[in-house]
Amino acid sequence: MVQKAKILLVDDRPENLLALEAILSALDQTLVRASSGEEALKALLTDDFAVILLDVQMPGMDGFETAAHIKRRERTRDIPIIFLTAINHGPHHTFRGYAAGAVDYISKPFDPWVLRAKVSVFVELYMKNVQLREQAALLRLQLENGAGSEERQDPAGVLAELSARLAAVEEQAEALSKQLGDHADAGAVATAAHLERKLSGLRRALDALEPGTDGSPASVPSQQ
Repeated sequence: MVQKAKILLVDDRPENLLALEAILSALDQTLVRASSGEEALKALLTDDFAVILLDVQMPGMDGFETAAHIKRRERTRDIPIIFLTAINHGPHHTFRGYAAGAVDYISKPFDPWVLRAKVSVFVELYMKNVQLREQAALLRLQLENGAGSEERQDPAGVLAELSARLAAVEEQAEALSKQLGDHADAGAVATAAHLERKLSGLRRALDALEPGTDGSPASVPSQQ
């Protein structure tokens, strides 16, 4: 089974959380509620999230302060934040949202279809990053097992398998980038670029292990 992504919904009003759940239920992901900034930060201590929908106006710790705490934590600083607000104080207010680390700033009432489409992009990017981490973990495991096992697999075969799996992720990431097009949110484009850089780094690491390259195992036979 494919693991579902988690989406954090932060709003002090239960009716707003219920509305967000109704809008995003079609994405078939795991929706996690938080009724305050403090509750959101607590949820972020233990779980990984694809995206955070964060209400600006909340009693106590507001959305801006909550976002500042999220961005200061190494574990959570890269999670995309979409600010939701019922008020619009003009460009200065919007700028404050982006300065706090938001990838988007949406005023209520918003178009449900647009919000769902924006969230789905970040969910898809998150899933690609998960795939990438799994491929990197598999590479490390295969190399470690190969180094210490008496019945180790053919290194060239392992590299070929990993290369094929990485190619599949690369193809999906390229298709997603094309899907974003020229009118995508700056945050989505930046996240996609971050994913592409990670993919490029893993590809370079795999290429360095190919037979005949510097740092490759001498026992690896050539497969041409």
